[in-house]
Amino acid sequence: MVASSAKHDVFQAIADPTRRKLLKLLSHDEMPVTAISSHFPTSRTAVSKHLRILADAGLVKERKVGRETRYKLEPEPLNELKDWLQFFELYWQNKLTALKLFVESDVEDPSQK
Repeated sequence: MVASSAKHDVFQAIADPTRRKLLKLLSHDEMPVTAISSHFPTSRTAVSKHLRILADAGLVKERKVGRETRYKLEPEPLNELKDWLQFFELYWQNKLTALKLFVESDVEDPSQK
């Protein structure tokens, strides 16, 4: 069996709403953990744990700048999510098309007479 290089998969990593908010925050700019923590009601330690999970899934990269560690979004692993969701898009599109046809149809409802 081939071992994955990531300790967490992308699906596990984004399952938590705090981690999803972290990804959005880091999509704008590289930030140190102190600046990131100011956006959350939890401790810096808790934010660091969330960042570790995101890093283990390959969704964020960290680099040392002096004494601080800066984090930035690495969006490439999100392609796995996009590909998975794209498979189901066909089903959603079919349902939306059927709904549109139903709503736009000129067939009168017999109960309205």
